Amino acid sequence: MRFALVGTGLMAQEHIRNLALVEGMQVVALVDPEESSLDWAKASLRESFGTSHDNIACFANVSDMVGAVDVDAVIIASPNYTHHDVLLPLLETDLHILCEKPLCTTVEDAQDIARRVAGHQGVFWVGMEYRFMPPVSSFIADVHTGRAGQLRRLALHEHRFPFLRKVGDWNRFNRNTGGTMVEKCCHFFDLMRYIVQAKPVRVFCSGAADVNHQDERYDGQVPDIIDNSYTVVDFENGVRALLDLCMFAEGSEEQESLVAIGDKAKLEVGIPSGIKVFSPRSAQNTPAEIVREHVDVDSSVLAAGHHHGATYFQLLAFLDAVAGRGPVQVTAEDGVWAVAMGAAAELSAREKRAVEIAELLPL
Repeated sequence: MRFALVGTGLMAQEHIRNLALVEGMQVVALVDPEESSLDWAKASLRESFGTSHDNIACFANVSDMVGAVDVDAVIIASPNYTHHDVLLPLLETDLHILCEKPLCTTVEDAQDIARRVAGHQGVFWVGMEYRFMPPVSSFIADVHTGRAGQLRRLALHEHRFPFLRKVGDWNRFNRNTGGTMVEKCCHFFDLMRYIVQAKPVRVFCSGAADVNHQDERYDGQVPDIIDNSYTVVDFENGVRALLDLCMFAEGSEEQESLVAIGDKAKLEVGIPSGIKVFSPRSAQNTPAEIVREHVDVDSSVLAAGHHHGATYFQLLAFLDAVAGRGPVQVTAEDGVWAVAMGAAAELSAREKRAVEIAELLPL
């Protein structure tokens, strides 16, 4: 398959490395207005594919690329605020599209794209990589097969480093990202919906910009992105879910951990350890028979990215959908819900109140 990359920054480099792991994949076009980013992508292509891509077709915008080069699929890894406009000309073609999260920065734009996708002939896939981390996929399968019994509680924790630097540091401001709860946490809100398998009805978020980027200035402006928060989501089936985010916790042993508790057992998984823990309920004062399992991931896949192999396994699933061997696992509708939950969390944190999802998105 012949791919074009739209946006050639940090996440595009990860896609390049993973495309190189799959036989028959080619990158034939790059789209980015920044020359330095294009040069970076060419160097990454040379390193990953082992051949020079110095003469690869390069374009400053998508409209110029469409029809000018033979392409089968497009990966969109440009800044969040560009997604809506980048997608408009692509959705008038029959190209297969993998659009990085978040789908858009606002619920309205995400809904507009979802409506347009309904008439699109190619595969449309939203890049929610976290579903595809092998330890997380195994954890989700355990929940869905009832290993913990009937699910009642779900907690997702991410204790990590601050946002990385990007071209122009566009990710320092809510106006460009949709806010941290959209930009970063849409992954986790997507996981919540996917695991709970019910609609979210209410979101309460307590969060603020307390530590990171406070000494940075951009045209005199201080970054306003949330760097830590607690978010509680109520689902229509009675399950409660918690997201615990801290982006000044670089020393954490596990960057992500997921905990599901049902009426029969507790399930946990950690990243990067890949260790799953099964703790069944036991009689009072009787030790539980705890089971620990390790989910292995090939070292070459781990080395190709920063998402514990998820980008690679998502790519394989995307290719299966393109070939008709499998379904589109992350749809535009999934993307809309994730944006809506993140936007509700941002609104909740600002207004210090619980926000009904119906305020932003009809249920």
